[in-house]
Amino acid sequence: MFSEGATIQRGYVWLVGAGPGAADLITLRGVKALQRAEVVLHDDLAGRDLLELCREGTEFIYVGKRAGGHSASQEEINRLLVSQARAGRQVVRLKGGDPSVFGRMGEELQALRAAQIAHEIIPGVTAACAAAAAAGISLTQRGLASAAVLATGHECAGKSGPPLDWEALAQPGTTLCVYMGTRSLPDLARRLVANGHAAETPLLIISDASRPQQVIRAGTLESAADLAHDAEGTPSLVVIGEVAAQNPEWQTAAPARTYAHASV
Repeated sequence: MFSEGATIQRGYVWLVGAGPGAADLITLRGVKALQRAEVVLHDDLAGRDLLELCREGTEFIYVGKRAGGHSASQEEINRLLVSQARAGRQVVRLKGGDPSVFGRMGEELQALRAAQIAHEIIPGVTAACAAAAAAGISLTQRGLASAAVLATGHECAGKSGPPLDWEALAQPGTTLCVYMGTRSLPDLARRLVANGHAAETPLLIISDASRPQQVIRAGTLESAADLAHDAEGTPSLVVIGEVAAQNPEWQTAAPARTYAHASV
């Protein structure tokens, strides 16, 4: 961790959560790291306007992480972090959302620790929290949901271990938040209904949460395929569970409604 006025003499890496998209949702500590950076490795989902906070002369390296469209391998990103820090530079790895939630931060930490590179993790607002705020709902609510589960709808093809047990995750009293889930949502919805979940289970798809182009799609497991088709190609978070029905417009969905929600 750094303090005001501190001078870092050797290479250093900050793993920074950029938040869900709106530039003013990054933390103050994240802003300070960007202002000190000499080089920034940034993702596709990290707000480009955040780069304007950096000082003149900062080098920007676009690594373009997005499901189905990676422009740099994780191994290459790890190598860049280590090599830039070993050259004595102050490095920010800028990630959309929170770096510890589906951001592959664990692999970068392993590389930094193995190379004995000094580093700090700066958390950010993750997509599930931003999407809930955008939709005007609480992910947990007394009487409706006592747990929230964060899951990815885009599992790594080379992962070890069994696939996610969606039926076990989507239990009564649980809010299921699916990251990168629009492509897999039609199949997921069919499986949930086939395993006893009501077709009328409330569902929201929040696209571009916190951004001016934000759109919220409201429906149920029964209408999930149509909603997912409409949202395809946009960064989206899927919320499944009774709390979704607390969204002000959800009850007017017939059976599914798309509406814009202006950002502040």
